[in-house]
Amino acid sequence: MLCIISPYTNPYFNLAAEEYLLKSFQEDLFLLYRNRPSIVVGKHQNTLAEINLPFVQENEILVARRITGGGTVFHDLGNLNFAFFTSGKEGELVDYKRATTPIVEALKKNGLEVRLGKHNELLLKGLKISGTASHVFKQRVLHHGTLLFSSEMGKLSAALKSDKERFTDRAVKSVRSRVTNISDHLKESVDVEIFQERILAHMLQNYKDARPYQLGRTDIAEIKALRDSKYSTWEWNFGYSPKYQFCGSISFKGGSLELHMNVVKGVIKELKIVGDFTSLRDIVLLEQELVGIIHDPETIRNKLSGVDVSNYIRGLENEELLMGMF
Repeated sequence: MLCIISPYTNPYFNLAAEEYLLKSFQEDLFLLYRNRPSIVVGKHQNTLAEINLPFVQENEILVARRITGGGTVFHDLGNLNFAFFTSGKEGELVDYKRATTPIVEALKKNGLEVRLGKHNELLLKGLKISGTASHVFKQRVLHHGTLLFSSEMGKLSAALKSDKERFTDRAVKSVRSRVTNISDHLKESVDVEIFQERILAHMLQNYKDARPYQLGRTDIAEIKALRDSKYSTWEWNFGYSPKYQFCGSISFKGGSLELHMNVVKGVIKELKIVGDFTSLRDIVLLEQELVGIIHDPETIRNKLSGVDVSNYIRGLENEELLMGMF
């Protein structure tokens, strides 16, 4: 087993690294990495329905999509991520107990009684410290998970606080759980870097043929290419979301309105504005301005820069309309 610590804290790089390692290596692999503050959504989720967009933008939190299913998670430098890459027989590849056993053993060596929960999460005193997910590629499987060590819980909660009632879709929904940081349960004060080294040392000492491996120039070049072509793109992180309907409401000095949108692959296909307001021009003309563009704040803001919304709806400012669309 090759044991790797990623030299980067960029979520787009590290998620690309997972796909690259899964598809380009035949050996068993173990990967550890940390990310700068970011939100990572499951492959089949509606990104906008899972995140607190204003908070994410204000705090410059990156938003990324992974290739595994499951729910949305918050990463920061106090969260340690692990990934196992193994081969096997079709139909026998996904095994969360087998995949998490090394981590459970390492945590027990540090005096922590951890168990695998019914949703394949790791629990410490009944509280969640890790969520896990998997992805199969041919005869290979990726199992990965988080380890909340010293994450900023306030940011975690705020970043994932969204108003899902505005969205109607068939996307996978996240299930919120009570969580805790591992560092709060250790008998000694340890930082996340030392904790990471302990996990790595456990793997090297207890698993046959386990040895360190550093990503080479070719590895890094391939991963960066995948990062740039896929993992850092709006098309993957937002546009890949299942089609959805959005209903937003706005109260403003001229009245109130509702916006009803149909969005497919991130593109606004239909928009209807209704409500109690004074229409100064045909509202259909305003709706048509916004159909056919992506459901993205900056894109819509740029589109509206050439439009004075108050010429259509008395008392409504451009920024108010924009805020009502998210």
